[in-house]
Amino acid sequence: MDLRRLRLLRELARLGSMREVADELGVTTSTVSQQLAVLAREVGADLIEPAGRRVRLTPAGRRLAGHAVTILAAVEAARLDLDPQAQPAGTVRVAGFATAVRRSLLPVAADLAVRHPAVRLRIHEHEPTEAYALLAADGIDLALTYDYHLAPAPVDHTVEAIALWSTTWSLGVPADAPPAPGGSPEVFRGFAGHDWIVNSRNTADEVVVRALASMADFEPRVEHRADSLELVQDMIVAGLGVGLLPADQPTLPGVRLLPLVGPEVRMRSYAVTRRGRTGWPPLALVLGLLTADAATA
Repeated sequence: MDLRRLRLLRELARLGSMREVADELGVTTSTVSQQLAVLAREVGADLIEPAGRRVRLTPAGRRLAGHAVTILAAVEAARLDLDPQAQPAGTVRVAGFATAVRRSLLPVAADLAVRHPAVRLRIHEHEPTEAYALLAADGIDLALTYDYHLAPAPVDHTVEAIALWSTTWSLGVPADAPPAPGGSPEVFRGFAGHDWIVNSRNTADEVVVRALASMADFEPRVEHRADSLELVQDMIVAGLGVGLLPADQPTLPGVRLLPLVGPEVRMRSYAVTRRGRTGWPPLALVLGLLTADAATA
């Protein structure tokens, strides 16, 4: 089997459209179709079938696409193993959410500048959905992402995720708001009549808000969306609503944090790479520094 054709099949399984595969790889749709037909002859099984005006993978196609992920990752690892003693050198492209960049990546950047000047970081601030898209398109080498244990990220077998650190979150409310004792549902129930503030670029915290509100038997009135935690606090001070905030960060005067327990709200951070890429020396070095920093935090 030709590895280029296996890559076409893997990308078709990921993207779901021959046109999208062609656009992704810079070839024509006709080329994609012809090469997949050759691959089908090579393996002796139908790999795709019509589905309206599009195509979909047959059961055999889905099985082979799963093998393709493993095969292509193994080939990538084999190429890296040809030079196991290579000194780290190059630019590691990173996309990550702001907190992880500040907390985890900037200390690594300072360390690299002193001890490994041949390794450079190119940093872009992105929310997890955006970072995963860049990783899939090979636009970055490393994604710093997060999820909540009440809203876990979908399983993706094309990537490898290393857990870094986690932190609890609380409900941010005006400082003069009445107390709301009890577990998380009881705390939420105390603010059922308020407007709610959620993230504008990621849905994970909204999923958590709606889940806990459902436990408290109400539908939250989500009126405001903001990516900046500083802006969320400004909105709370202005009386525009309530929202989730990290429990380990300082708050503005006029904002009070109400602990959430039973269940707690815990955000988990990850370093995510494409499967088979972690052997690249510069990336392996950065991952090692990230995990070492997380272990001592």
